[in-house]
Amino acid sequence: MSAPSSIDWQQRARQLTVDVRPIIDGERVDVRIDGRGDMHGGERGEVGEGRFDSVNPHDGRVVASLASCGEADVDAAVLSARRTFEQGTWSRISAHERSRTLLRFADEIERHQEELALLDSLEMGMPISSALPDVALAARIVRSTAERLDKLSEQVLPSAAHTLALNLRVPHGVVAAITPWNFPLYVALGKIVPALGMGNSVVLKPSEIASLSCLRLGDLAMAAGLPAGALNVLPGLGRETGRLLALHNDVDCLSFTGSTTTGRVLMQYAGQSNLKALLLECGGKSPQLVFDDLGDLDAVAESLVQGFVWNCGQVCVAGTRILVTRALYAPLLQRLSALVESQRGGDPLQPSTVLGPLANRVQLERVGAMVDAARRDGATIVAGGARDTAAGGCHYRPTLIADLPHAHVFMQEEIFGPVAGILPFDGVEQALQLANDSRYGLSATLWTRDVALAHGLVRRVRGGPVTVNAVASPGPGHVSGSSVEPAGASGFGAEGGTAGLMAYTRAKSVHYRLG
Repeated sequence: MSAPSSIDWQQRARQLTVDVRPIIDGERVDVRIDGRGDMHGGERGEVGEGRFDSVNPHDGRVVASLASCGEADVDAAVLSARRTFEQGTWSRISAHERSRTLLRFADEIERHQEELALLDSLEMGMPISSALPDVALAARIVRSTAERLDKLSEQVLPSAAHTLALNLRVPHGVVAAITPWNFPLYVALGKIVPALGMGNSVVLKPSEIASLSCLRLGDLAMAAGLPAGALNVLPGLGRETGRLLALHNDVDCLSFTGSTTTGRVLMQYAGQSNLKALLLECGGKSPQLVFDDLGDLDAVAESLVQGFVWNCGQVCVAGTRILVTRALYAPLLQRLSALVESQRGGDPLQPSTVLGPLANRVQLERVGAMVDAARRDGATIVAGGARDTAAGGCHYRPTLIADLPHAHVFMQEEIFGPVAGILPFDGVEQALQLANDSRYGLSATLWTRDVALAHGLVRRVRGGPVTVNAVASPGPGHVSGSSVEPAGASGFGAEGGTAGLMAYTRAKSVHYRLG
């Protein structure tokens, strides 16, 4: 769904007000500061102790000011989640009943699609033309997940006469979800819906950069009939609210999407507390492998650019290592250069805009510093390589870099911006060696018309999802039922499909002696 050109999104933004208070035990509660947000506030002001501003990265205006939930708030939310779980008002009802509630939740998301898309666009700069289909896809994933719940089965095991042996899956209990800012609503739903679907209670801590659509999700879940305490939403800073959740001894499972650095810290917190189960989707440096049997190089070039420019490159599976067979390297590089140079950022609230800003000043400075370091080390800036001063704000021009060794930090580390490096390879084995020469293992993309070649490589290349002849998606939901699991420094734990549901449960065996 593209952004309707008849809607004045700027006017919608000026008229929009939000409730920024956390949701605990089914209610909005006050936390230290006034809980009303003015969506069209003034320029960024000072942030006091225990609060933070959400800032529009396109124009620098304050979207809302929020309280950072502290220890008392985290304890109250976890207690509410635990109480609801133990009472069984959600955990012990049938899968069919949970499915019906989550289907109503999908209905609510679809009814509020424009509001939710606007919130993500204002907070992290996603163009409204992308945010609307993002919300629509998220609602479809909620629906497909809900429809899967009452199709799951458990195992009856072979056993001796007069005995019955079963393998069951039971919910963890209280699940904490810490979610990122790049796809605020989409990623949050990818965690809370499978967790809820399997009978857990959830405490959601969205990124402080983009919290508002997740807070609205809490309202919509209550409107759909989710019992109080089954979903609690706590805005807050990662170093405070996130840390408290990760260290909490009454959180049974923690699901996180974000940087590898933070993922390592969360593993330590799990060990320091109650050895809670962990699901981590962390960084990536995904390769795109281009082989020599392709026909339409112009179309391939378009897709390669979209693979690292989409959402301003703020995509965990962005194909930022472009590895090209040497025979095609020169002609493809020429096409890529022209395409990358033609990309221009604009106002995310204009329906014609397809490239928005980076999410904040910190990210803008990081991307610029990585490109500058590559330039100093002798890289060729094929296209871009600077801030987009015409668009202003946190906009950075899409950038393609060549002539760096594969071991260079630019080719090895996740940058999370619209930047990519390109290298030639000689032969299939070298292509595979370069693709797997990374501490990450999140995803990979293969460009070839040779089905046998592709099928032979998909099991050898490191990555959860492997996409052939298409731009990689940020999650498994684009194909109903598909499951992915990262490798290496990209984390661990399944997402999507049946395996993603099972990740929010633990195994239990039961043995009966009959008669």
